[in-house]
Amino acid sequence: MLDRREFVALAVGGVTTACASLVTVPVQPREGNLRLILSEWPNLTRPGGTARLRVGGTDTQIYVLAMDDGTYSAVSPICTHQGCTVEFAPDRLSCPCHGSEYDRTGAVLRGPTRAPLDRFVTRLTADNVLIIELGA
Repeated sequence: MLDRREFVALAVGGVTTACASLVTVPVQPREGNLRLILSEWPNLTRPGGTARLRVGGTDTQIYVLAMDDGTYSAVSPICTHQGCTVEFAPDRLSCPCHGSEYDRTGAVLRGPTRAPLDRFVTRLTADNVLIIELGA
């Protein structure tokens, strides 16, 4: 029988990049952070990879994006214009409601929105664990 960690690794690893953006995976916070062991998230181990998370026990979603320079971006998927959920595009995040666009760090590329997506601090440990700080 698979434990939860093995199930998540198989579920995330077994989908294509396009489908991965559609799957929201619940992750339980520990000490105010989400911890992603990158070997269990193969889609995030290459530039352009994405993951859609839900903070366990909440309705909060976070998009995690692997950047070309080996860093990671974690942003809220909620458009700052009128609260619609943005969608993944190859090099940006797009709001289907009014056309606002954001880069992969959440910065505004095109309005009508004027504010960036809410961002979460990320850091990568020496043992390839991505820490996403949820804040207070």
